[in-house]
Amino acid sequence: MTDFAIPRRLETERLILRLFREDDWRAMHTHYGSAQCTRYTLGRALTEGESWRMTATLAGHWLLKGYGPYALEEKATGAMLGTAGLWYPVDFPQREIKWAIVPAAWGQGYASEAARAVQRMAAAVYPGEPPISFIHRDNAASIRVARAVGAVLEDELDFRGGRFQVFRHPAKG
Repeated sequence: MTDFAIPRRLETERLILRLFREDDWRAMHTHYGSAQCTRYTLGRALTEGESWRMTATLAGHWLLKGYGPYALEEKATGAMLGTAGLWYPVDFPQREIKWAIVPAAWGQGYASEAARAVQRMAAAVYPGEPPISFIHRDNAASIRVARAVGAVLEDELDFRGGRFQVFRHPAKG
């Protein structure tokens, strides 16, 4: 088994942040299968097969990097609500905190609650290396989350045919 650089599990008041399981892809498909959800990230809705592969990619990031995005599980119900965690694809400018929430859970503060937990963990594991969030400049909802958790706009650059903003997270979580 790979030695992970970060904890495999975090908890907040309402959430368990854990490694992905195979059946999580179905909940993630409610996100990835929605054109509204993927408009600023993937540019289109994914098929069920593509959602499965994307969920496998999130899980596989842990094996390649020793860290990765967590599956977000609601403590009260056990429902899978999305993902949040550290993410660093080869073409990204830096390690980022990402989040993606299933539509039924939008507007309830889950993304910011999870992002704050990841900020605290990242500050402890990678001191002096505050992560970014890399957000399409038209993605108002994600920009609101970034600002709500104290991330500050640092730069804007062209990426994959769009204009993306770099939000720097606080050095201390």
